[in-house]
Amino acid sequence: MTEKEKMLRGMLYDADDSALCADRVRAKELCHAYNQLRPSDAAGMRELLQQLLGKTGETFCVTAPFWCDYGYNIRLGEHFYANHNLVILDCAAVTFGEHVFVAPNCGFYTAGHPIDAECRERGLEYAYPITVGDHVWIGGGVQVMPGVTIGSNVVIGGGVVVKDIPSDSVAVGNPCRVIRPITEADKQTCWDR
Repeated sequence: MTEKEKMLRGMLYDADDSALCADRVRAKELCHAYNQLRPSDAAGMRELLQQLLGKTGETFCVTAPFWCDYGYNIRLGEHFYANHNLVILDCAAVTFGEHVFVAPNCGFYTAGHPIDAECRERGLEYAYPITVGDHVWIGGGVQVMPGVTIGSNVVIGGGVVVKDIPSDSVAVGNPCRVIRPITEADKQTCWDR
C-alpha cells in the first residue's frame, strides 16, 4: 500500500514520502501562481483553482491569499465564498456544501500528528476528513480540526472546532460549542431597512 493510499484511508502514513512531497510541491506552485494574479483576473483565478481543486461548482470565489496541501482532496459546492487567508490542509477530503461562506483567516486542518513523541518524530501523521453542510457561515478566525462534521444551516461565530456541530445551530468558543439553535425568530432579525 502506498503512503498516499494510507493517507486517504485515515491510517498513519509517512508525510515525507517522495510522491506526497511532489504532490504538495505541485499544489504550492499552483497556490503561489494563484496568489500572484491580479484581483481583476477572474478568469485566471477560476482556471487555476479548477486545475488545483478536486471539484468546484459553477459559482465560487476564493479571495487570495489561499494555501492548501494537495488541492485534489478539496470539493466546493455551488455558491462557495472564502475571504482572505484561507488555509486548507487537505490530506483527507475537505467537502463544502452549497452556499458556504468562510470569513478571513480560517483554517481547515485534516492532518494530525501522534501524541507519542517517538512515533511523531519518525515523520508519521494521520488525516481525517472534514465535512461542511449547506447554508453555513464560518466566522472570522475559525479553525476546524481533523474529523469534524459541521451540519447544514449553521453559523460558527468563532473559535476552534474540535467536535461535530449539528445542523440548525449557532456555535462559538474555544473549544467551539453550540450556544443555541437557529429558529424562525432569526428571520425577524435580518436587519432589513
